[in-house]
Amino acid sequence: MKRYLVVGGAGSREAAPGLKVIDTPNFPPKYKPEAAAGGVFPDLLRDERELNWTFLPPSALFVPGERTGKFRPSNGQLQTKKQGSGISFEDYAVALVDELDKPAHSRQRFTVGY
Repeated sequence: MKRYLVVGGAGSREAAPGLKVIDTPNFPPKYKPEAAAGGVFPDLLRDERELNWTFLPPSALFVPGERTGKFRPSNGQLQTKKQGSGISFEDYAVALVDELDKPAHSRQRFTVGY
């Protein structure tokens, strides 16, 4: 089966059970059209039977930083703590390559954050 790894957007993830990030009061209105369109894609993947897919959206705060290797995987729900939801570009890249090298989330969505 062919492998397909998708870098997705954070807007379609859950901020809380049943509440998508895009539907929270602080979601920037200028990004809603793009996030709404991107949110349809994971639903389409669930019905895909020809690909071994994985959908990896970044944390809400996706910024340059440093490579620490100390991030937490999650089932796709927005990870939060007092400092917010975040991941550096560098650690996100490590998580992406880790998933390519050793697939651990076949046919599912997951995310990483601190």
